[in-house]
Amino acid sequence: MTYRKILTDGLWQQNTGLVVLLGLCPLLAVSGTVVNAIGLGLATTLTLVCSNLAVSLARRALRPEIRIPAYVIIIATVVTVIQLLMQAWFHDLYRVLGIFIPLIVTNCAIIGRAEAFASRNAPLPSAIDGLATGLGFLLTLVALGALREVVGRGTLLSQAQLMFGDWGRSLEITLIPDHPGFLLAILPPGAFIGLGLLIAGRNWVEARRNRVRGAATAHRAPA
Repeated sequence: MTYRKILTDGLWQQNTGLVVLLGLCPLLAVSGTVVNAIGLGLATTLTLVCSNLAVSLARRALRPEIRIPAYVIIIATVVTVIQLLMQAWFHDLYRVLGIFIPLIVTNCAIIGRAEAFASRNAPLPSAIDGLATGLGFLLTLVALGALREVVGRGTLLSQAQLMFGDWGRSLEITLIPDHPGFLLAILPPGAFIGLGLLIAGRNWVEARRNRVRGAATAHRAPA
């Protein structure tokens, strides 16, 4: 498998949030704003890269009957380190994300990539697979967070100071002045509706690409 194929699968073809539909609990719960989405997405991406790399390095030493508990221990260790770092350097954002940082341990996508890819491949491809899968999840989070924040609040990057410090206040963009607020977009039902729209959009793009490829193939076929 080429690195390009690994990146394409993680970012688009096997996107965790839009295709495989794993890790939906944090995806739906934390995507109320773009900043929250970026924070959880980066933490999940770092976890995927580090855990995939560790599993790949240890794959020959792990007996088949203990591999799943071993994966969980590796992932929990990585998440604990990330949690402590966020608590020290991004404490306000850590308080907003709350329980969803330690719950990264239970994200099926992370254990799934460890079992399906990292346990069978060399360290470098495994790290790239973790990066691609994490970035795909991050982009889905950010897209959903942007959609919900714009519709629900009329802004983008609100509370950016939680991640970037005081200068982050200048990053907030008001797209709809005097927005009255649309509570449905901020509440969990809005997350389900927004994710459904994103999935529908991806499926439309794929269907259109397939029609274009089919038409091109038919045009090149000999009469």
